[in-house]
Amino acid sequence: MSQNKILVGIGALLTVGMMSVFTVSETEKAIKFKFGEIVASDYQPGLHFKIPFINNIKKFDARILTLDTAPERFLTAEKKNVIVDSFVKWRISDVTTFYTSVAGDAYQANVRLDQVIKDAFRSEFSKRDIKQLVSTDRSAVREALITNTKEAAAKLGVDIVDVQVKRIDLPDEVSQSVYSRMEAERARVAREFRSQGSEAAERVRADADKQKEIILANAYRDAEKTKGQGDAKASEIYAKAYGADIEFYAFYRSMSAYKETFGKNSANIMVTEPDSDFFKYFKKMK
Repeated sequence: MSQNKILVGIGALLTVGMMSVFTVSETEKAIKFKFGEIVASDYQPGLHFKIPFINNIKKFDARILTLDTAPERFLTAEKKNVIVDSFVKWRISDVTTFYTSVAGDAYQANVRLDQVIKDAFRSEFSKRDIKQLVSTDRSAVREALITNTKEAAAKLGVDIVDVQVKRIDLPDEVSQSVYSRMEAERARVAREFRSQGSEAAERVRADADKQKEIILANAYRDAEKTKGQGDAKASEIYAKAYGADIEFYAFYRSMSAYKETFGKNSANIMVTEPDSDFFKYFKKMK
């Protein structure tokens, strides 16, 4: 009987010992309560102790959580509506505040954060036009949203890690007018490019015509120069040949003239006196 009591006592001690120990992992935050009152929350990952039946422990997810907001309409600086689809990354920063503000409920935290984020979006979008929001100011909007929601998020015991815009759409009634403006702007740019191209083409054509005239003038100059040099050389050769045998050269010239004048196919008619120098060599043949 005494052995049974000892075993029961040992079992009770083991049970109490096990109930006195709890662990906190790296992905958790924990709060210790004493009769429902928070007494500690700054637990590091590892093994910790509590008083059974007096203390109880609640654990919360310390990882980064995602709030996927529903698409919402916001008014831009141009007084145009845009439909924004976004998401928020957040995590618990102060577990005590998180518990007291939303009872440690992640769903309630998402509901509260959703309103905070939408108010921040509304404020930032009202300062920018559609072009800035779509093309240039995404990072600036993100930084402003994180900064402007930091204080409100801290009151919930959470920290905003990131805010990203997944998509910005235009309502159907706005899309057509925006597309029309974009089309007109693209047409204006195209006309400007065509005008610049025409101007450049005229400059190229004018320069080509100028270069053409210069090349032709230089070619004509060189041709005349070469022709003159050739004529001079020919005259020099004729002069040397004529000077070598004047009588033979005169005879040869006369024979060439006879050939051209009295050729087979010649239909030339020439009226001259019989004692003309043209017939000088005919006379000598008698």
